[in-house]
Amino acid sequence: MEAGRKISQLIFPRVVALITTCSREGRANVASFSFLMPVSFNPKYVAFAIDPSRYSYSNLKENGEFVVNIPMEDMLEKVWICGSRSGRDTDKFSLAGLTTLQSVRVKPPRIAGCPVQLECVVELDRKFGDHHLIVGRVVEEHVETGDFTPLTHHSGSVFRKVGEALKVEA
Repeated sequence: MEAGRKISQLIFPRVVALITTCSREGRANVASFSFLMPVSFNPKYVAFAIDPSRYSYSNLKENGEFVVNIPMEDMLEKVWICGSRSGRDTDKFSLAGLTTLQSVRVKPPRIAGCPVQLECVVELDRKFGDHHLIVGRVVEEHVETGDFTPLTHHSGSVFRKVGEALKVEA
């Protein structure tokens, strides 16, 4: 077995999220993440892993709020822009052509065109290796009805389309 491969190359595909944060002063940022998972049904919690050197992490430390926006496959280029540039010196919303929507319960904005938008408050920030695990309680959710196909990530610049549904006969 080949050793030394990134964990992201071993566990895939993973759903992609555009996570919005903002600074204490209210300056918004958006970044792409695929180290993401649901944690609890009731109440709803979601977690994601973040490198502490990222601008989004400093926003999380300052503000303690974020929005998980689940993009569609047709948003691939926008997702790539948001994941490959730093918000410290770039307005990624403008660069990627994203439209923001005001959130109901948190300061960071939601992203129009994402069929799932979860407004969250940070309840846990804990270091594991080279990343921090952020766990947020969902305080408001916005979900479009109907079917949608989320974008998934393999590793690096490789993404995947969701394929055929498989169902177990119970």
